[in-house]
Amino acid sequence: IAHAGQFLPAVRQSHTSMTSDQTANLLYSLLFLVLVVSSLAARRLPIGVTVKYALAWLAIFAGAAVLYSFRGIARQGWEQVRTEFFPGAPIQDGKTIRVRMEEDGHFHVDAQVNGHTLNFLIDSGATTTTLSQTGANGAGVPIDVYGFPVATQTANGVAMMKRARIGSLSIGSIVRTDFPVLVSADQEDAVNLLGMNFLSSLRNWRVEGREMILEP
Repeated sequence: IAHAGQFLPAVRQSHTSMTSDQTANLLYSLLFLVLVVSSLAARRLPIGVTVKYALAWLAIFAGAAVLYSFRGIARQGWEQVRTEFFPGAPIQDGKTIRVRMEEDGHFHVDAQVNGHTLNFLIDSGATTTTLSQTGANGAGVPIDVYGFPVATQTANGVAMMKRARIGSLSIGSIVRTDFPVLVSADQEDAVNLLGMNFLSSLRNWRVEGREMILEP
């Protein structure tokens, strides 16, 4: 009984807050309608025309209210359409980024590298984020050509990489600056990998169903 009593104030408070919001919305609606009717009456139009205009405004207002009520569903629908046409586009959900799994079973995401869009394969098995030669050149990433190459183990065997730093790497609202990466020395390698040095910089990341959740 003590536990039930502890929860009662919270429930009552939530109910009161919801009622206050509904009351405020109703007052705003009535005020809007009063302003519309007053403006029509001030024009001294025939009563039939005034009623017609008032009904038209009422229909517009009702339509806007319906759209506002279903804004969450509309946003989800838009996100679904966008991912169909732009599969790599990250989905901004508050501060969180959601990435949809593609048909190949992997997570691909579009990122801004120095303002240039590059598509990355998210690979938790890669220690360091890797750019292809083409991607690095297109995004204007300066490569340390005089430094010692780095030997990395890939799915195709050992590959030689060059060190580089990205001025700005952003995925949605998640931004990393002066970000260390490796650049493939193979001119034919066109794969960009988003590795653990990026994922470990996040507060949290996880996979839920067919989505990867990135929390800054």
